[in-house]
Amino acid sequence: MSGSPLLTREACEALARARTLGTSTLACSLDLGRSIDVVEVDAEGWGWRGRRFPHPAACRERTIYAWDGREFVPVQRYGTALVKLVPTEWGAPTFEIDGVKMLPTAQVSPWDDARAKVEWVEPRGRVVLDTCGGLGYFAAQCLLGGAARVQSYEKNPDVTWLRRLNPWSPEGPGSTLPLDRLVLTPGDVAEAIAALPDAHFDAALHDPPRFALAGELYSQAFYDQLARVLKPRARLFHYTGTPNRVSRGRDLPAEVAVRLERAGLDAAPHGDGVRAVRRGGGARRRARGPGWQGAARGRRNRSRDGSGES
Repeated sequence: MSGSPLLTREACEALARARTLGTSTLACSLDLGRSIDVVEVDAEGWGWRGRRFPHPAACRERTIYAWDGREFVPVQRYGTALVKLVPTEWGAPTFEIDGVKMLPTAQVSPWDDARAKVEWVEPRGRVVLDTCGGLGYFAAQCLLGGAARVQSYEKNPDVTWLRRLNPWSPEGPGSTLPLDRLVLTPGDVAEAIAALPDAHFDAALHDPPRFALAGELYSQAFYDQLARVLKPRARLFHYTGTPNRVSRGRDLPAEVAVRLERAGLDAAPHGDGVRAVRRGGGARRRARGPGWQGAARGRRNRSRDGSGES
């Protein structure tokens, strides 16, 4: 499938309209918005980058199709779970595991969201730990931001397979990113982190699956290890989301901030996650945002009465 045109429902409908109207050429994107190509269309099929393809059958919403040599099939795999590449209105896709969306897409492109979070950790010239690689958007933005090296982990081989098909991923078709500065290790960072050296990373990005799926990546034991491998004053962004805030009144970002503080970081909820800075080594860089004092008092109170634990 690598190097295949990628079809969404929008692209399928555009090709069908051109066929119906007898239009011989169509300008459209067949790489999820990365570029615009002129496609030659006729009654039997269409041509793209010197290759011929038949007209696809009807395409479903929220599905991306790739050519497998015989037909267009959904870009998804089922190993221990159904892992699926999912289109967005922004171009850059998200992905789902058993129907659970892994990246924010409601109000912002997952690509732009990753860029904003990476900018805060200031990757230029630095060695960055990317704990849960996913589609590689954090790693890509670190490389674009001039990181000296990115050490990334991804334990699901089907997600790594998606990266090779996704033109927005570092390893995807058409990528020009300096992959010699990216080390993608297949494996579970919860296990691998114990073997990493002390005070090795200048910055870190932690974007784990939701708490219900990967509670170990929100544990005090993991945060202690995370603090150990960070250099003094290293910046961390930890995505948390806000699960159960409405239904149960839970404040997961505040809980995470308490645990990070115990591990040796200055931490404060920010947006859909937590910003933190490793303590030690002289003056601290500011991780705190508006409302820090009130949030800190609330966390201390919850810590004293035990309600901050999960």
